[in-house]
Amino acid sequence: MIRRDEAPRPGRTEDITCIRCLVVTPSEDLDRLLWCEACVALARRRALRIGLLAGAGLALVLAVYVWFGIQPDLALIPAGWLLMLVVAFYLGSRVARELAYGVMRWQNRPAVEANPPA
Repeated sequence: MIRRDEAPRPGRTEDITCIRCLVVTPSEDLDRLLWCEACVALARRRALRIGLLAGAGLALVLAVYVWFGIQPDLALIPAGWLLMLVVAFYLGSRVARELAYGVMRWQNRPAVEANPPA
């Protein structure tokens, strides 16, 4: 039960621990899942790497399929085939990046490199 003199005041911020890095941070610097800005940036960078690898993998698989499966005549619009691979890379990396970031946020687990406070 909160007593009247212990109630948080509107102008006063309280310090809350970020659940990813375990650093005590003012509450206005945390998002709704209690992640600090540094942890959000780190998760976005990790998701970017995952997305780029997934996009490159998708473009590579598609290139192998086009080269060996379809066997296009290179005299017929080679830029069109290249454009298709670039679009596959972009869309695949974008979708994988957003999925990876969403999964990280959904799981909401502490970071591996977090150091618990003493």
